[in-house]
Amino acid sequence: MAILTPTELTGRVVFLGRVPDRAAGPASVPADELAFGFEGVAGESHAGLTRASCSRVTGQYPKGTEIRNTRQVSILSTEELAETARLLGIPALPPEWVGASMVLEGIPDFTLVPPSSRLVFEGGASLTVDMENAPCQIPAREIEARHPGVGRGYKAAARNRRGVTAWVEREGVVRLGETVRLHVPPVRLYPPLAAGAGEGPG
Repeated sequence: MAILTPTELTGRVVFLGRVPDRAAGPASVPADELAFGFEGVAGESHAGLTRASCSRVTGQYPKGTEIRNTRQVSILSTEELAETARLLGIPALPPEWVGASMVLEGIPDFTLVPPSSRLVFEGGASLTVDMENAPCQIPAREIEARHPGVGRGYKAAARNRRGVTAWVEREGVVRLGETVRLHVPPVRLYPPLAAGAGEGPG
């Protein structure tokens, strides 16, 4: 029995980008299309079947532990980027500054889509949402460099608006302007956590 449900929620790809070297900075380089393989996007600094664990999972593993890479792709929404920029008091927040792999337009409250949702693109590629991508200081420094005094407000402004991380479930090429449909798993609260234990970042 199928457990993932195709929804009527669709979006459009309005930005694609690659971060070629995180050591040189988090900014992504725009592209007209990206080829998503099972290891992610070739030449992208987040690509790979595995990765070294980072500060986001220190509650589970010592930093630097080799783990499965479910953070191959960083996806945000146009609407949430615009709201974050509004809260920061700046004209716009370009996706390059936050190291976006992809920006979608049209899926409301995008950061809050359920983990394990699928983003199925009209060209055939499919990405599995891992979880919400909590805001950190790296994009804040990019913003601060361009708008002195503003970067320190990024984490609060981007709370629940930083998008999601994802990994490639079905290979394929995704192009600007392509349509994507959201498929969701059953959404229900785990009863032992009903009292609030284990709540996420927002």
